[in-house]
This record gives sequence, structure tokens and C-alpha cells, in this order.
Amino acid sequence: MSEQSGKAMTIAVIGGTGKEGSGLALRWAHAGYDVMIGSREAERAAAKAAELNAVLGRDAVRGADNVTAAQAADVVVLSVPYQAHRPILESIKAAVQGKILVDVTVPLQPPDIRTVHIPPGQAAVLEAQALLGPDVRVVAAFQNISYTHLSHLDRPVDSDVLIASDDDEAKQEVAKLVEAIPGMRAIDGGPLVNAIAAEALTPVILYLNRRYKAAGVGIRFTGLDA
Repeated sequence: MSEQSGKAMTIAVIGGTGKEGSGLALRWAHAGYDVMIGSREAERAAAKAAELNAVLGRDAVRGADNVTAAQAADVVVLSVPYQAHRPILESIKAAVQGKILVDVTVPLQPPDIRTVHIPPGQAAVLEAQALLGPDVRVVAAFQNISYTHLSHLDRPVDSDVLIASDDDEAKQEVAKLVEAIPGMRAIDGGPLVNAIAAEALTPVILYLNRRYKAAGVGIRFTGLDA
């Protein structure tokens, strides 16, 4: 696979044993990317990788502890509960220097996950950038994608994905990851601070799912030529 296709890169999904992380890992492996699952326990990561490989019908996903996975990756995707966000970032900080880190985390506050919570740093992704430092190219994306759609490889994911970052080149690289998943459309959402809106939208979506007895409400922006 060529570098120009974007599919020669290695993606580490930290928190890849969870529903959202494993769903994204499955989709990217299906699209041809080299994917690693990261977990605090390497055995759990290996077990989830084996599970995804069984779905794919080939060995396309590997498992490792979080630090090893982050070290081996070109792009690191963080999909963890907000309560684990800071300690996991601290554990992989050295491993992600100079890389793109895509933060999927939403600052939900169980049990009231359908009410917007603004964290001390205004957004989980802004807290990530502050903790990791300027040499990590932090991008916010995928906060509003329901895991319920990701595990069905035969179905497109009918949703737009807002991408926010202060690094335009990093946004373009993440847009390739978005559009590698059939049905998804990448939307440039502006600077990293705009991720406050994307993160805050997730509890609203969770509320809509319950209020209207829906499974995996998504977002679409009208009036765009993109």
C-alpha cells in the first residue's frame, strides 16, 4: 500500500477494547490500515484484537499495552472514559510526542450522561493539548459517532464528523481516516477550541436516542458542497 493512499500508516487505538474504540479499529482495519489495539493490560488488547480478526477473517489487528501501541503508531486515537482521560494521557505522553493524537473523549459525568458537562479545561481535547504540549498535534473528531453503527461492516455510517484542530495538516490527515469509513463525511470544524461544541453535542445525542427511542442518532450538516 502506498504512503499516498494514507493506508500504510499504523493507527493505535488507545482504549480499543471499549465499544467505540473497537468499532473504529474494526472499520480502519477493514479499510486496509495497520491497526493496533491499546489497553492497560496487553492480554485484554490481544484478546480484543483476536475478536476483531475473527470478524475480518484475517489477521489485521494487533494488541499491546497502551505505551507499546502508542510508540509503534503513526497516529494515536484516544477513546476512553473521561475519568481515565488524564492518567492515560500521562502514561503515553512521551510516546506521542511529534505525532497526531485524535481525541474522541467526551467529558460525560455518569450517571447523568445526557446532560452537558463542561470540564475544568473547557473540553477534554483542550485538556489533552495542555497536558501533552505543543509538539503533539491534537485533533478532536468522532465524538458524535455511535458505536452501534461501527460494528456492522456491511452498512455505511450515515453521519458527518466534525474535525477541530489548530493544525490544518493534521486535520487533513484525520479527514482521510473519516472518509475511509463508508458513509462518513469529514467536516472542518475550525480550531481546537471549537471542540467544546462537538463534545457538548454528544450528551444531547444520547438524550435524543432515549427520548425518541432511536439507536445511534447521527449528525448531518446541510447546505455544504463538501
